[in-house]
Parts: sequence; C-alpha cells; structure tokens
Amino acid sequence: MSLSVLDPSPIIEGGSAKEALDCTLDLAKKVEALGFKRFWLAEHHNWPGMASSASSLIIGRVASVTNSIRVGSAATLLSHYSALSVAEQFGVLASYFPDRIDLGLGRAPGTDRNTASLLNNRQTANSPQYIDKVKELYSYLHQSGTTTSDGMFEFHAIPGENTKVPIWLHGSGTYSAQLAGQLGLPFTFAGHFAPDNMMQALKTYRDNFQPSNTLDKPYCLVAVSVIAADTMEEASKLASSLYLKYLLVDRGTPMPLKPPMSMDELWDKGWNRYERASAESQLYETIIGDRLTVKKGFEDLISRTSADEILVQAEIYDHNSRIKSYEILSELFQLKKLSN
Repeated sequence: MSLSVLDPSPIIEGGSAKEALDCTLDLAKKVEALGFKRFWLAEHHNWPGMASSASSLIIGRVASVTNSIRVGSAATLLSHYSALSVAEQFGVLASYFPDRIDLGLGRAPGTDRNTASLLNNRQTANSPQYIDKVKELYSYLHQSGTTTSDGMFEFHAIPGENTKVPIWLHGSGTYSAQLAGQLGLPFTFAGHFAPDNMMQALKTYRDNFQPSNTLDKPYCLVAVSVIAADTMEEASKLASSLYLKYLLVDRGTPMPLKPPMSMDELWDKGWNRYERASAESQLYETIIGDRLTVKKGFEDLISRTSADEILVQAEIYDHNSRIKSYEILSELFQLKKLSN
C-alpha cells in the first residue's frame, strides 16, 4: 500500500498565507524523506483558512525543493480554465520536472458560487461541457493537439504536447467516478469531506471502467483525513481544530484554522444538534488516534474500499504535530525512507 499526501496549505489563526506556504514546502521535504509517494495540492479560492489558490505555482515550487516525490493537484478545477491553458501550465511543469508531475482534475467550484462566478466571468452558456474539456486536455498532453470540428484550425500545447502528464479525475460524487471509468483514467475520491458518497462512487468507477492507453484496470486513490499522535487524548485534542473548521463552514463563516482544545471545551462552543451532526457526518471517515487505533482504522478503510493507494490529509494547527502525524504513518506502514 502506497501512501501519499494532500495539502491545502492551511492558514492558522494568528498566522499568514506566506507562513502557510512556507510550511507546505517544509512538509513536502519531510514527507519525501519519510517515503510518501505523492504530494498533491488542493485548489481553493476566497477561503481565509487555505493558501492553496494558485496550485500550479505551488506545485512548481514544491517540486523545486524536492527530488523524487511526485507532485500534483487534487484537484485543478478545470471549469475555471481553458483546457489549453491548463495543458500549457502543466507542460511547463513537466518540462522542468519530467516524470514527477500529476494532474488531478475536479469540477467543483472550489468555494462558494459567487466566487466561482467571479473566476468564470468570461464563461457563457455555450462554454464546453466538462467531459469535452477533459478530452481536449488529454489530447493536448497525450496526443498531437486538437483540431476544430471543421478541420480549419489546429491547436497545440507548447510546451505540454506529448508530455504524457498523468491525468486523474478527482470527485466527491458519482459523476467524475463514472467519467473516469469510461475514459479509463485513475480516480481519486474525496473521502476527507464527502464520506457519504464514497462506496457508491468507487463502485460506479469500477463498474464503468473501460481499459485505455492509460490503464488496463481500475486504479482507486482514496483521500482521507488522518490525525495520528502518541496518545488518544492528544490526537482527539488536535482533531478539535478540524471539527471547529466544519462548524464555522456550516455557519457560513470560514476562518483560519483554530488552536486545538479538549473535546469537552469543543462541545461547549454553542453547537446545536444539527451542527454537531453535520460535522460528525463529514468527518466520520476521519482516522484519529494513537498508533494502534490509526492502524486499525486504515485496515478497516482498505478492507472496505479495496483502495490501491491512500491520500492523507492531516489538517493540524501545529506544524510540528502535523509532521509527527505523518512520521507515525511512515512507521506504521514501513515506508521506504530516503537515505541521508
């Protein structure tokens, strides 16, 4: 089982976006040394608690301070961009860092609909459908470009053409799962925030899978939040920041990541039963605990999902505690660490 990392460059209360991005670079170097396979960046916009808006720029910076770990996106929100512009950006990345760049695609807005509308101010009702954009992007990176339907114009991603940057479809429901299967692409499910749809999405992907030049059989990567610590008490306390994040999101007031507190203090924050139920439903696949608890949690997750790879997000207020969480996972899974 390979383990990989998903990082949203969390901005903490009292910190800054610059500090968050610096921590992302440090984390990437640490998890590469610990033996993790990939380091992927999320894309969010207009979100006070996340600095990962321009993910392609961060990918390049992360790749420049690491040596072997694969670096990519989960996910580049293709609905906001033209297929050609994404192909060119990732073509540049692949030219600088050959055989190390992954391109995960998503169709979610990445934040609220008002921000999505601002990002898409040039989009019209006649804009290409998502599936058409995915196919167009694939043709730029894996073939020799694309031609208009009347054959009059040819378009090429330079750089990017024939770089064969791996394309993944990343989703929180069944649409991207079905599309990934039909196109024969690897699929990533966002189990860290949409656990209710996980089993159905994975089944949909596998049921619809058709072999392609990319894959001859399905490949599923499941994203999950993990908070590992030396003791259950410490892990639970660290997890309180994540619970508070979802409480504030439900209330329509997203903020930088809050400092941790005891679970008793957490539930004294004026939650009503609906807010608590909402947060718990979004986080019930989250694996929180000491080594034994985390190990059992992973065994259960892998047994239920038959995942080929796990993408771990550890959204923890204290940077050193975040690194410690990944160190524990590296030990539990006996990842092959880089030699000094």
